[in-house]
Amino acid sequence: MSALGALLATRSESGSTGMRSRILLGLVCAGYSVGAAFGWGSPQVAVFMGDFGLAAAALVAAVSCFLYARTGAGRLRPAWLLFSLSSLMAACGNAVWGWYEVILGVPVPTPSLADVFFLCFAPPAIVGLLVLAKRPVTRAGWVCLALDAWLIGGSLLTLAWSLALAHAAHMAGFQDASVAPAALSLAYPLLDIVLVSMVLALHFRRAGVNRSAVNTAIAALALTVLSDAVFTSPLLRSTYHSGQLLDAGWFAGSLLLAYAPWGARRGARRSARPGPPRATASRPIAGSLAALTPYLAAAVCTLGILYNVVDGRRVDRVVIFTGCTVVLALVVRQGIMLLDNISLTQELAQKENHFRSLVQGSSDVIMIAAPNGTLRYVSPAAAGVYGREAEGLVGAELSSIIHPEDLGRFVHEVRRFLAAPPHEEPTTRIECRFRSGTGDWLNVESTVNRHQGGLLLNSRDVTERVRLQAQLQHNAEHDPLTDLPNRALFTARVRQALGGRRAGDLGTAVLFIDLDGFKQVNDTIGHQAGDELLIQAGRRLQDSVRAGDTAARLGGDEFAALIMGDGTRDQGAREYQVHEIADRLRLTLSQPYRIGASEVRVAASIGVAFAEPAISPTDLMRNADLAMYRAKAGGKDRVELYAPQMQADVVRRSELATRLRTALRDGEFALLHQPVVHLASGSVAAVAAQARWRSAQGILFTPAEFLRVSGDDDRTAELGRWLLEEAVAQAADRARAGHPVAVSVRLSAARLLDAAPPPGSIEALLTRHGLPSGALMIEVADSDPRVSFDALEQRLVALRRLGVRIALDGFGSGFAAINALRRLPIDVLKLDRNLVEGVVESARLHKITSGLLRIACDLGLQSVADGVDVPEQVLALRAMGCTHGQGMAFSGPLDEYRLRRALVRGEFPVPGIPSPRPVMAGGSIPLLTGSHTETPVPPT
Repeated sequence: MSALGALLATRSESGSTGMRSRILLGLVCAGYSVGAAFGWGSPQVAVFMGDFGLAAAALVAAVSCFLYARTGAGRLRPAWLLFSLSSLMAACGNAVWGWYEVILGVPVPTPSLADVFFLCFAPPAIVGLLVLAKRPVTRAGWVCLALDAWLIGGSLLTLAWSLALAHAAHMAGFQDASVAPAALSLAYPLLDIVLVSMVLALHFRRAGVNRSAVNTAIAALALTVLSDAVFTSPLLRSTYHSGQLLDAGWFAGSLLLAYAPWGARRGARRSARPGPPRATASRPIAGSLAALTPYLAAAVCTLGILYNVVDGRRVDRVVIFTGCTVVLALVVRQGIMLLDNISLTQELAQKENHFRSLVQGSSDVIMIAAPNGTLRYVSPAAAGVYGREAEGLVGAELSSIIHPEDLGRFVHEVRRFLAAPPHEEPTTRIECRFRSGTGDWLNVESTVNRHQGGLLLNSRDVTERVRLQAQLQHNAEHDPLTDLPNRALFTARVRQALGGRRAGDLGTAVLFIDLDGFKQVNDTIGHQAGDELLIQAGRRLQDSVRAGDTAARLGGDEFAALIMGDGTRDQGAREYQVHEIADRLRLTLSQPYRIGASEVRVAASIGVAFAEPAISPTDLMRNADLAMYRAKAGGKDRVELYAPQMQADVVRRSELATRLRTALRDGEFALLHQPVVHLASGSVAAVAAQARWRSAQGILFTPAEFLRVSGDDDRTAELGRWLLEEAVAQAADRARAGHPVAVSVRLSAARLLDAAPPPGSIEALLTRHGLPSGALMIEVADSDPRVSFDALEQRLVALRRLGVRIALDGFGSGFAAINALRRLPIDVLKLDRNLVEGVVESARLHKITSGLLRIACDLGLQSVADGVDVPEQVLALRAMGCTHGQGMAFSGPLDEYRLRRALVRGEFPVPGIPSPRPVMAGGSIPLLTGSHTETPVPPT
């Protein structure tokens, strides 16, 4: 039997084998019952099983409860120790009973040691039940528990005394004058009555934990008490002997008590598993039975008294005393319950007032809606939030105050919420619009809970938050100056236009617009005027596009427009239509702008790109950007359509810029010099330094080619520094070798004003290489409008003091030449090659060039004609008074070896001079002296 207990304990550890342990328990009990019913086959076996079999079952229960108390009982450990002690007493009593009947073979004396053990079974069990039960928290609760126990026990005692105990006591006293047998005959039923009373009283006060253990223990003790009651009845007591069917009740009670703690552990594991809570429909019934317990007890007591009256017997004093005490206990208990109810009512009223104050004082609106949507309660906060009185909303339909556009979404969310399990989604949040008392719509956020089949809504006004979010969203997607869509929103609109049902519409076009001359507006009349111009331009652009199109500002003076396709399949007609739209925008944006008292004009360069199959928004916008830059490069104020060649040009420029950076690092640049020849004698007056790049493919690029293609200002500056340093170094080497010819280097005004570190400055180069005075000439390009004339003048004056000669390059091609002549310390005027090329063919250019050379002569300046390629140009320029020339008519750019050979020769043949005279190289462009703050102009 101990092995059976271990097996029960082991199998009950696993939830999957719990049913097997219960089946095994039922089979063992059923087997014992069948054996007892058929007398076990022989009287000896029946007596053995009736005594030692019951002892073994009780011992299994004792061991099982003891093991559980040591391993996992927790705070209920004393209860299971007491149940173990109670079962041990039963095992000892059955063992002593078997000692007399089986070992000694004599009848069990009355009283005996077995009776002592049996009488000690009930007290530990009663105390154990008290430990398992939910303990009262107040003194009144303990008093009510004691009164309930007495009500049940007294009623049972009254009924039992009337039915059998009085007769049993009378017979015991009549047959034997000894007090012990009479007391013993009454002790068993009285202890059973106490045990039954505690079982019934505590059944409705079970603790919330280990509920299955309490139920199983109560069932085991109830089965044991029932078997005791049958045993002590006068009908069976005289005929009972060990091995009868009655022993099966005691046997099953012991095994059920052995199973109780391990079933409790499995139940605790199951309750700890996550899952939906199980229905507790029996709780209201149990609560009703607990409330009716005193009245049922009184009814049982009344039945005991009525039985004596109806039977015609004299009412026993025990019955009268017990009945009076039961009635008194009932009255006392009702009084306690009345006081308790009064206290609970006051506490409930206080809590109700507390929560009513919270609800009515809350800034949120609390509403309760019936299952049909009717509002049953609305808190007073509705007057401040909705502008509507709470009484006016009560009884109205919830749907009547919700915006019609939000009603469908609200109903759908509520249905989904109510269909979800409460433990998975106890609450939800819905945002919709409610009608206010003024008729406006308020954005309301509501927290929705379930409430008695309906809804409990806790709502708050979030209109300001929604407006702020909308404003922030608008600011994030629109330009703050013009309020047009910004780049992010424009890109999203383009993506939307290229997707969905318009994905195949190739008529969709993107226009990139740049305002030509906007920077001059900022620089001349200020940034505030520039902002006003952008605002007006954005307004014009917005008014010029169609309703379904999008106008945007991408940043700076760049705008864009998305022209939606109209489904036209004729691509040529569509291109013509969009080109007309773009040209109309160009004309509109080029109209004069009235800013304050000034009238400002800017032009517009527009690039157009059409959608292509499977093109991305990024590529479409890039194509429009390329077309716009092509329009600016083509002369500005024009419309250019995108062509695939534009992308190829960009790729080529990017590759060339990358190779250019590598060439500068790897030293692939070479320095060539083109002689500057005196037109009257043919002598070499100076050499012009020019950079050439020999690529890996053997192609020799000029600066005009690779710098224009690369478009990299940093590379241009780096190349200028290299050109200057190489030119100075090679000029110094030539001077030391006996060829002291001056070298001219073309530098931009910005490069001259660059605050380069001392090792790279012109002064440092002259000092480091020891170049003679007058051997370096700087060709200053036409001044950049961004460069300060004052700073440039100071810089050139400082260089003149070092012996550096200054030439004005490109004279006759710019608008600032006269101002440069007036303010800058110029030694040489270098005519632009565009004048020289047409000086023979064009009489107009001939007169212009002649006038410019006359100005140079009147100012006492030397002149150099750039791009002299044919003898006719030499003759014409010399006749006009030009002093020097540079071009293919004399020599192209030479490397260092060929240059030195030309310097050794010293002169080049000049057309129209029959016998040129040898002249020493250098010194033909004299260094002027005197003040250079302003070039003196001789009187006319």
